[in-house]
Amino acid sequence: MAIADDEERPRRKLSHEIGQDLALLSVAELDERIGLLRDEIARLEAARAAKQASRSAADQFFKR
Repeated sequence: MAIADDEERPRRKLSHEIGQDLALLSVAELDERIGLLRDEIARLEAARAAKQASRSAADQFFKR
């Protein structure tokens, strides 16, 4: 029954808190966190580029 219980239990969402103690994480868990943070960096960079493009378009329209 333990296997069925594990399969039915929802996986907790992987998250990372800046400054979190890393001593208890395995290498695989650290790799997952690195991937998560890289994905977040890419998302932030895309949002930043979109905002810069919007700002540039507004500047062009208003001739700043």
